[in-house]
Amino acid sequence: MRPGEPRPGATRYGAPVRLWRALERRRPPGFGRVRAWRSPLRGPWLTSVFAVVLLAGLPIVTVTGLLSYAAYSPRFGQAFPPDAGWLRLPYFEWPTRPAWLYRVTQGLHVVLGLALVPVVLGKLWSVAPKLFAWPPARSFAQLLERVTLLLLVGGILFEIVTGVLNIQYAYVFGFGFYEGHYYGAWVFIGAFAAHVTIKLPRMVRALRSRPFRDALRDDRPEPPDPDGLVPAAPRPATMTRRGALAFVGGGSLLVAVMTAGQVIGGAARRTAFLAPRGGHVPGPGEFPVNRTAAAAGITAEDVGARWRLVLRGGGRTLELDRADLLALPQHTAELPIACVEGWATVRTWSGVRLRDLAAAAGVPEPASAYVRSAERYGAFNQATLQANQVADPDSLLALRVDGADLPLDHGRPARVIVPALPGVHNTKWVRLIEFRTR
Repeated sequence: MRPGEPRPGATRYGAPVRLWRALERRRPPGFGRVRAWRSPLRGPWLTSVFAVVLLAGLPIVTVTGLLSYAAYSPRFGQAFPPDAGWLRLPYFEWPTRPAWLYRVTQGLHVVLGLALVPVVLGKLWSVAPKLFAWPPARSFAQLLERVTLLLLVGGILFEIVTGVLNIQYAYVFGFGFYEGHYYGAWVFIGAFAAHVTIKLPRMVRALRSRPFRDALRDDRPEPPDPDGLVPAAPRPATMTRRGALAFVGGGSLLVAVMTAGQVIGGAARRTAFLAPRGGHVPGPGEFPVNRTAAAAGITAEDVGARWRLVLRGGGRTLELDRADLLALPQHTAELPIACVEGWATVRTWSGVRLRDLAAAAGVPEPASAYVRSAERYGAFNQATLQANQVADPDSLLALRVDGADLPLDHGRPARVIVPALPGVHNTKWVRLIEFRTR
């Protein structure tokens, strides 16, 4: 080597090596101390078991969440965000059949999403040494892997926290829940797809490395792995692998039991301890109320003798009082009502078919129907219904529920009830319906 000539590899590797050494000298407290993570249970096999469960469950939670967005009819600008740009889902008419469609999709989204929280926490515990490794990356490929891991962990924790707070009506964050949850979901989807692409071969190898039963019975540490999940100096085990999986699985089952009752309804609702506001409302003809009349600013004058329903369409305007509506042909249907928070109930509704009101307004085949509430406060005092939702034979302007007049908090004197429609768009305290031809 001639004087002044760079050493072999210095030009190629010198800068990364200097960067790695600089990062090593500036290690944050708590990072890079792999000796602190000494549980003998950690290893590729246990991490892969948690990963398989999440790989099966998280796509279902994601798809049902996107279906909830579609159920809000974003083409009418009433889903949030109203304009998602290139993240917008293709427009399609949300079906009214089966009538329990939204109840099942949103119930599955909430119940399964909550039930997977213990599995997510178990997975994060199993890869903790990897999360706190320092320096974070020693190659470009490792850097990409770390970035996807950061977005994946951040995305799923963001979705869990905002989702749980929304279920309990605790809007402590300084942004709109629906917008944040929607965009956060796409961040998670991208990171999840990238992470699965990178890690799937390793997961398959880890699961094939030993039979499932043998892995449960053998609590010795796994062989050293390239990811550094297996501790170099493990402590004695305080729990078996079988116990760890039972602990996480039992936690998921407990969460599911304490949540699913609000979707199943009936006597099971009494077990829904994690449902918003307790989830169970005693008394015949009673069911949960998301928004009371007092919270909506509804007064006795709004729903009293002066109340009139205004119908518009076909170049005419009609005003009907409650007696006029009761004089029209009445229809009764047993339909569920389900909310985005996950709760649902099936009730017997009676009232006038929306398609009969459309015909009375001079629009027998409306393209849509704009419904306005007497509600003074809130972002959901109006809704636009699709043509198929107006035409469904069980879509009603309900005047009674379970054989009695609508309670005030449930929309007296009249509310909309449509099969498979999100509860918030079953507008209460209706004062205007405008049937549109385009």
